[in-house]
Amino acid sequence: MNEVTRKAKLVKSTEKQLRMAKTAEKNTALLEIGRQIEKDMPLILRANEKDVKVAQEKGVSEALIDRLRLTESRINAMITACSKVATLADPVGKVIKSWIQDTLRITQIRVPIGSIGMVYESRPNVTLDATILALKSGNPVLLRGGSDALSSNLAIANAIKTGLSNSKIPSSAVEIVEDTDRENVNRMLKMNEYLSLIIPRGGAGLIRFVVENSTVPVLETGVGNCHIFIDYNADVEKAVEIVDNAKTQRPGTCNAVETVLIHEELAEKLLPKLRERLSSKGVEIRGCEKTAQVIECVRADETDWETEYLDFILAVRVVKDVDEALDHIERYSTGHSESILTNDLSNATRFQASIDSAAVYVNASTRFTDGEQFGFGGEIGISTQKLHARGPVGLEELTTYKYIITGDYSVRG
Repeated sequence: MNEVTRKAKLVKSTEKQLRMAKTAEKNTALLEIGRQIEKDMPLILRANEKDVKVAQEKGVSEALIDRLRLTESRINAMITACSKVATLADPVGKVIKSWIQDTLRITQIRVPIGSIGMVYESRPNVTLDATILALKSGNPVLLRGGSDALSSNLAIANAIKTGLSNSKIPSSAVEIVEDTDRENVNRMLKMNEYLSLIIPRGGAGLIRFVVENSTVPVLETGVGNCHIFIDYNADVEKAVEIVDNAKTQRPGTCNAVETVLIHEELAEKLLPKLRERLSSKGVEIRGCEKTAQVIECVRADETDWETEYLDFILAVRVVKDVDEALDHIERYSTGHSESILTNDLSNATRFQASIDSAAVYVNASTRFTDGEQFGFGGEIGISTQKLHARGPVGLEELTTYKYIITGDYSVRG
């Protein structure tokens, strides 16, 4: 029996125990995981150094290395996430609605989805985020990270399993596939007998491969070709701050802005200030013809409007009005996050009503599309699909529901 099948069976075998686990037992497990992560921090950092060194030797961009890199601060954030998720309300058993129908009491309640297969790239913190959210929502999880973060992922997974051994949650509720042969991904995608859901998290290629090849239902976490439209009357200084934050805080994340659209009435005033700020951060601007008439930049082509750069590159286009901005976003958006910066209430309302993305902002950075920022304690990914979850996927999105029906020895007439 190959490794992925053996571990999928182990994960599946814990479903009933997870389904029946008390909230206090799950919370204790999360806290024990956090304690073990803290104890193992030096080991995790050393393992991560190996992964980062290999990536640097391969010439991987600094923005992508930033996705891979762990620091003491980032590990402390992971530890905090364990405690935070433990304090969140348990969605399992929550009554959605209840009613009387003839002689029956019908109640709709939240229940775990079942064993989840997580296929992801680069970011080793996903190993922990996926685990704690899955466990709190009553779901065992089979993890398959990318080869680029293997040492980091294994060190984190070892801490997780050690932490679970100090709780009533079985350690086999979390298993990680150590063999990074891509064939193991193919195997996971066909494991309907063991897995109830597959969640891919990574680049467009990985997500497309999973969606096109899985027979297990997929919760698609999306590519982030995110946009900011700066309207004619936006505050210039504040607009520069927001674009800077959305592009440079962590350019390798899916909620980083990739295209900025600027109202033509504001272009001459805004563009020089924007270029000055972004150039100081090492950002390359790829602009349309009108942008190039105002500032020095690389000329954009069609591919720039549709690209998720995940790097210090920003596409900029000058548009006539909000309608042209909406048309551009409608054509090129991946349905992740879009924002309008404006002091025009009518345009703000219209923008939010028209845009069909998971998160639509007024006067805020797209970087807020994040489970922790939304108060979810973390996220297992950002869903850009519409069924059954959309946006940051937290605890409630990792549940489904069932009906509990109580009769009085009732028979159907």
